[in-house]
Amino acid sequence: MDVSEQITFCPYCGENITILVDGTIDQQEYVEDCEVCCSPIIINVEISHNEDIFINTRKENE
Repeated sequence: MDVSEQITFCPYCGENITILVDGTIDQQEYVEDCEVCCSPIIINVEISHNEDIFINTRKENE
């Protein structure tokens, strides 16, 4: 798995957002601004050995 498009949500406004996940990295954490409300979201991505993708989003100040 290389790069895949995934849908998650913004913890500020609750809207669905689309992110790109690099499948070559098992654990990732980065900040991306919401496409809708422009708030900074901390995004955690974990990819299991079965290539299941787990995404956790949280507010920057949590």
